[in-house]
Amino acid sequence: MDWLAPYKDKRVIALFFLGFSSGLPLLLVFSTLSFWLREAGIDRASIGMLSWVALAYAIKWIWSPLIDKYPIPLLSKRLGRRRSWMLVSQLAIMLSLLAMSLANPQTLLWLFCILALAVAFSSATQDIVIDAFRIDSAPQELQAAMAATYLAGYRIAMIVSGAGSLVLAAWFAPNETQFSNLAWQSTYMVMALLVLPGILTTLWVQEPKLALQTETADKQSFTNKCIQAFWSPVKDFFYRYGQTAFLLLALISVYRLSDVVMGVMANPFYIDIGFSKVEIASIAKVYGVIMTLVGAALGGIILKQKGTLFTLFLGGLLAAATNLLFVTLSLKGPDISWLTAVIAIDNLSAGIATAAFIAFLSGLTNKSYSATQYAIFSSSMLLLPKFVAGFSGFAVDAFNYTVFFIGTSLLGIPALILIIMLANKNITKQVPND
Repeated sequence: MDWLAPYKDKRVIALFFLGFSSGLPLLLVFSTLSFWLREAGIDRASIGMLSWVALAYAIKWIWSPLIDKYPIPLLSKRLGRRRSWMLVSQLAIMLSLLAMSLANPQTLLWLFCILALAVAFSSATQDIVIDAFRIDSAPQELQAAMAATYLAGYRIAMIVSGAGSLVLAAWFAPNETQFSNLAWQSTYMVMALLVLPGILTTLWVQEPKLALQTETADKQSFTNKCIQAFWSPVKDFFYRYGQTAFLLLALISVYRLSDVVMGVMANPFYIDIGFSKVEIASIAKVYGVIMTLVGAALGGIILKQKGTLFTLFLGGLLAAATNLLFVTLSLKGPDISWLTAVIAIDNLSAGIATAAFIAFLSGLTNKSYSATQYAIFSSSMLLLPKFVAGFSGFAVDAFNYTVFFIGTSLLGIPALILIIMLANKNITKQVPND
């Protein structure tokens, strides 16, 4: 069974645990956090604005060149540049989550916001390094397997930080109907401890040879380093793609607009129409993530047979259209059967779109600037969606959930138009990645 051979490689196995480490913090500053805040009585408008802490993921390109080029004093000599940055970011995530587990949003919401921002900033930094580590540590023939194990670990972490958090919060609470801040604090303390597998993996893996070679050869002046770190990756991208680069960046900026804007209000929506934590955990957070993995696998098959742009279009179309299913759910109320159907179809579509988008972004990246370029792409992917999502609570308050879901579905149209435009252009100009 030759197709299993790549999954026995130590580097591919390591990406599963690093994917888990990367996926764990995301929901803890996004949908899980919004659940905690809504139960605590925080209004929807404030919850929507608090989602702006996740903008750290959208502006990580600002500090990604520093991570791409500069080692951490002392620590990098022992671990290497990639591993040392991973370890520092993971320790920062753990400490920030532990601090959040001691906070109360009802009394010190401003402090709670600062701690959530610290988690998001540390998590975004970790993502920069892991993406670069993945691209640098193995040849092209292993990249698909590494992306698959990374995504599997990432999605399992989302089950843990999504469904797992809700189940723990329900278990720690004195009863289901009464809000318990202590239950949520205990839950976040457990989540902080779950960063440990990622830390152990960082200590176990080897530093990529490409990163070691770059570090050894880099003896330029500080000024030249700064210019190269910030400007060279951007120059390289525009050199390779010319005017098409603007079209590519526009597509990256709007592709996830529909689902990210809707996602901020998903948990408040489930609470407001009457679903319990256990129901949401078992269906939306477990079953939904499983269906996302199925969709990702299906997306990989479609990618191989139909190509990236076709799969991007299909994923974008399905992701936007499935938001309309939430309209039906908002009219029917807390119907478990409808929730199951909506979550299944929505997450299957999201999986297809995610697989296509990762392949699309990875294909645009030059390994000479892997951390910076991938950070720019993934940051551009989130900047506009996260900014618009901050106003989602105001939109629901001004209209209602039904109108809101229709509006988020329409937000998917610009991406489809841009994909059609790209289909008529040649975007295959690359430099060698090996």
